[in-house]
Amino acid sequence: MKKIALHWKILIAMVLGVIFAVLSGKFGWNDFTGDWIDPFGKIFINGLKLIAVPLVLFSIITGVAGMGDPSKLGRIGGKTLLLYLATTVCSISMGLILVNIFQPGVQTDENLRLSNRLQYELWAEDVGIEVKDGRHELETANADQVAAALAQIDAAKRTDEYKKAEAKKNKAEMAKTGEGPLQPIVDMVPSNIIVSMSDGRLMLQVIFFALLFGISMAFLPKDKTGALFDFFDGMNNVFIKMVHVIMKAAPFFVFCLMAGVLAKSAGSLDELISIFFKLLGYSLVVILGLALMMFGFYPLLLRIFGVKISYGQFFRGMSPAQFLAFSTSSSAATLPVTIECVNENLKVPEQSSDFVLPIGATVNMDGTSLYQAIAVIFLAQYHDVDLSLVQQLGIVLTATLASIGAAAVPSAGLITLMIVLGTVGLNPMWVVLIFPVDRILDMCRTVINVTSDATVSAVIAKSEKMM
Repeated sequence: MKKIALHWKILIAMVLGVIFAVLSGKFGWNDFTGDWIDPFGKIFINGLKLIAVPLVLFSIITGVAGMGDPSKLGRIGGKTLLLYLATTVCSISMGLILVNIFQPGVQTDENLRLSNRLQYELWAEDVGIEVKDGRHELETANADQVAAALAQIDAAKRTDEYKKAEAKKNKAEMAKTGEGPLQPIVDMVPSNIIVSMSDGRLMLQVIFFALLFGISMAFLPKDKTGALFDFFDGMNNVFIKMVHVIMKAAPFFVFCLMAGVLAKSAGSLDELISIFFKLLGYSLVVILGLALMMFGFYPLLLRIFGVKISYGQFFRGMSPAQFLAFSTSSSAATLPVTIECVNENLKVPEQSSDFVLPIGATVNMDGTSLYQAIAVIFLAQYHDVDLSLVQQLGIVLTATLASIGAAAVPSAGLITLMIVLGTVGLNPMWVVLIFPVDRILDMCRTVINVTSDATVSAVIAKSEKMM
C-alpha cells in the first residue's frame, strides 16, 4: 500500500478540523473544544517556536562561517535584501491594481455612503487634519445627518472590536514614544543576546548576533575554529532532527489547531459562515491578489532567473510548509519546516537557505504588504474618500516599511495596518471593520510570506551557482 504523503495528511487534518469546528458550533461543543482540543494546537506552535530561535542561530552561524569569504556574504546579503524589497513592492502594486479595478469598498447605498463620509470628516476635524481629497460634505449636510453619523461613531466605540483595536493602537504608540528615525537600526543590536533569544519578537536581534558571530569565525583560521564549527553544525542537525520528530505528529496537531481556532472565532454555525461572507468583496480581492502572487508571480520569478524547479515540484515540495503556515498564521513558527522543505524537497543548498530564510521570516512579508495595500484603499472607498495616484504611491512606500517591521506572529499585520492608515491621513480605528475576517485572511497571507521566502532562497542559490 502506497504511503500517504505528509502534505496530504496535513490537508486532510485541516479539512477535518474545519468540519469539527462547524459541528462544535452547531452542537454546542465549543467549551469541550477549547478545553481539550485547542491546547494541543498551542503545544504544537510552542514546540515549533522552541526550535525556531536556536535553529536560526545555529543555521546562520554555520551558513556564514561555511562561506569562508566575507565578501561573498556581503554580495549574497545585498542580493537577498534587494530581492525581498522587490517582491514586496510587486505584491503591494498587485494589491493596489486589484482594489482599484474591483473597488470592493464602493457603496451603492447613497445614505450609507454619506454617513461613512461624514464619519470620516468628523474624525478628521476632531484630530485636526485636512481631509485627503479636499471635499467637505459636512458643510452641506443637515443636522440630522450629522447627528446620525455621530451616533454611528459612538456605537462603534462601544463595541468589543473597537476596544481591542484601541488597546493595540495605544500599545503600539507607547512602544514608539521617544523613538528617533534610526530607532529600527538601534533595535537590531541586542544588549543581551540571552534576553533576545527568549523573546520570539526579537528574532532580528538573534539574526544580527548570528551574522556577527559567523563573520568573526570566517575571519579566523579554520584550524582554530574547526571544532567550534563542528559543534554548531552538529547542533543545527539536532534541531533539524527535532523538526522531523515533531512533523511525524503534525496532522494530529494541525487538526487540533484548526478546530480550536475556528471554534473560538465563531460560537455557532451561522456565525462561522458569516465571518467570511460579511466582507465577501474585500476578502475575495485579497485572496485573488494572494493567489496571483503565489501561482503566477513566484513561479515566473523562478523561471526568469533560470531556477530548474518545475511548477509541480515547487508546490509539492513547499506544500507541508504552506499548509503549516496556513494553520499557524506564523512565519516564525513555520520556519523550521520551511527550511526542511527548501533543503530536502527543492534541493536548495543549506549555504543559501540557512542564511536567506531566517532573514525572510523576519523582514519579508509579501502577503502582509499586499493585504495592507488592499485594506487601506478598501477602507478609504468604504468611507467615500478618493485617494489620488500620488497618495496611493505613498501607501506603497509606507506599507513596504511597515511590512518589514511586522512581527512574524499571528495578526501582527493589524498593528502595522493602523500605522499605515495613520501615516496616510486616515482613521487607524477603521481596522475594526475588517476584524471579522482578519484571522482567515491572516492564515492565507502567511502562506504567501513563506512561499516568497522559499522563492528568493532558490533564486539566490541559482545566482551564486550553488544549484
